[in-house]
Amino acid sequence: RKTRYRGLAKNTAQLITLFALSNLWMVRKRILVANG
Repeated sequence: RKTRYRGLAKNTAQLITLFALSNLWMVRKRILVANG
């Protein structure tokens, strides 16, 4: 039970990181397009 929870937390953290990175990339791209 404990190991399963740990794995779930790890997956969630990975998802959040991926989401944040993609979000940042999209925003940066939008800013570059607006400036260009």
